[in-house]
Amino acid sequence: MSRIAVVKKEDCNPVGCGNYLCIRVCPINRKGENCIFKGDDRKIGIDETLCIGCNICVKKCPFEAISIINLPEELKKTPIHQYGKNGFHLYNLPIPQFGKVVGLLGINGIGKSTAMQALGGLLKPNLGKEGESTYDELIQFFKGTEAQKYFEKVKNGEIVVAYKLQQVDLINRQFNGKVRDLLEKVNEKNELDKVCNALGIEMILDNDIKTISGGELQRVAIAATILKKANLYIFDEPTSYLDVKQRIIISKFIRGLANENTAVLVVEHDLIILDYMTDSVHLMYGKPGAYGIVSLPKTTKAGINAYLEGYMADANVRFRDHRIKFEKNAFKKKKEGGIILTEWIDMKKTLNNFNLTASKSILYRHEVVGVLGENGIGKTSFIKILAGEIQPDTGKIEKSVKVSYKPQYLKNDSDELVMVTLRDAIAKYDTEIIRPLNIKPLFTKQLNQLSGGELQKIAIALCLSKDAELYLMDEPSAYLDVEQRLVTARVIKDLMENKGKTAFIVDHDLLFLDFLSEKLAVFEGEPAKSGKLNAILSMENGMNMFLKNLNLTFRRDIESGRPRANKPGSIKDREQKNANKYYY
Repeated sequence: MSRIAVVKKEDCNPVGCGNYLCIRVCPINRKGENCIFKGDDRKIGIDETLCIGCNICVKKCPFEAISIINLPEELKKTPIHQYGKNGFHLYNLPIPQFGKVVGLLGINGIGKSTAMQALGGLLKPNLGKEGESTYDELIQFFKGTEAQKYFEKVKNGEIVVAYKLQQVDLINRQFNGKVRDLLEKVNEKNELDKVCNALGIEMILDNDIKTISGGELQRVAIAATILKKANLYIFDEPTSYLDVKQRIIISKFIRGLANENTAVLVVEHDLIILDYMTDSVHLMYGKPGAYGIVSLPKTTKAGINAYLEGYMADANVRFRDHRIKFEKNAFKKKKEGGIILTEWIDMKKTLNNFNLTASKSILYRHEVVGVLGENGIGKTSFIKILAGEIQPDTGKIEKSVKVSYKPQYLKNDSDELVMVTLRDAIAKYDTEIIRPLNIKPLFTKQLNQLSGGELQKIAIALCLSKDAELYLMDEPSAYLDVEQRLVTARVIKDLMENKGKTAFIVDHDLLFLDFLSEKLAVFEGEPAKSGKLNAILSMENGMNMFLKNLNLTFRRDIESGRPRANKPGSIKDREQKNANKYYY
């Protein structure tokens, strides 16, 4: 075995652990050698050549800052890239394939963006040493593999990369002016009008870049990438902030980029969209923040199913101790009626030039209702009415109930510690919420130090831990990886069942809502002009109505039970449309 030692410097707290606890308990240090030592930055360092892998320091560290990992012999001991001594290690790289869209699937913190940046030229791999490697060194390192051919092309200038970064909010921090001005700067293909019309952003071209929404900003970033002349397009999380309809449009456009002279790479956490968009996938596994390994490519179907299984048979690697299961019986029989929690009657609300209406509907105790609809169609406004933050112009909520509300946009301007913010949740719901969401490693961090995914988990935990009858959650899957989304869905579902409470959840990830919901509330209308919510429907009727509007049909995967989009015009697609069964 080759052994690596990783220290998360930001979590290492020598004062908090009582003056370098790990140094004091290490058996090698107690023999007089310096296996664990104080670095110049007053954080610890670990000498991997002296480490015996006893893991005493790992268990004793109260801040979970240390990882000691034994890697399998067959894995190359030299990483593709390492972030300094005792830093994150990346092993292997995904390889672009001309004429295909290749996906990368893995949890947050496992090195997906690092791998993409290495291929995109934003980061030169260092092969585990100080300083960047030359292209000749990379070519030699990958000798005999597809990666050798790729880096030979990069060296010879035959690869031109267009890269859409994960953090699209950086655009409006770094650029001033109109959307049109930004896109004209990168319009190497002279297809600005064509691309903007296809992506639905032609109406905002004369808007200031700093005033547009997150979904609009995402589409502007995608347009800016597509407009560049390149033969490798890389998209890091292209569907964040987008509704389902926009995700399908983006998926089709990205698929259309791949041809015999062009390759496409995509990182995506929405499994339905990843399945719909890609031809093959690389799985990434390892330990977040410590190391990541890129698998060999697999067909998309086989790769996603292996990911859900937590096991890769070809490599005989189990990277998760449990499989993720979906109900193969599409519709659970639920008793009609029940105890009414609340109901609303013909509510109307006008917000500037937008009109929202909601027909009479009933929410029952003990159920989870998913909420679907395009962006700008009134979902968030309706949730705010239920939360009591805004009042309807006409109509009313029949029965007042105690509400806990997680908003769509999260604030991280506080320097309060996570353990203080969640003190009630930690005391009452350690096993139901804190442990499943893996929040303990964040206890000593300040809220303004958290990433988007970490902040989302805190907001979810805070919402679910409050004493309420109705839990309102606006886009809880945003910023979360695939696994975190499904764990979150299970946590919400179990809590509602065990506590006899009700959840009303807005989200754009259909797989997340399929996993979680028993009923659906579907909003229809015209974005930014009008929105209407009719009666709450069964999953079958709600999904059928929603997917019919998208002209899309879904089936269940035979092996995993997960929902999959049928290819338009396929035999299955035609059969389901003829039977008017768009949902399975």
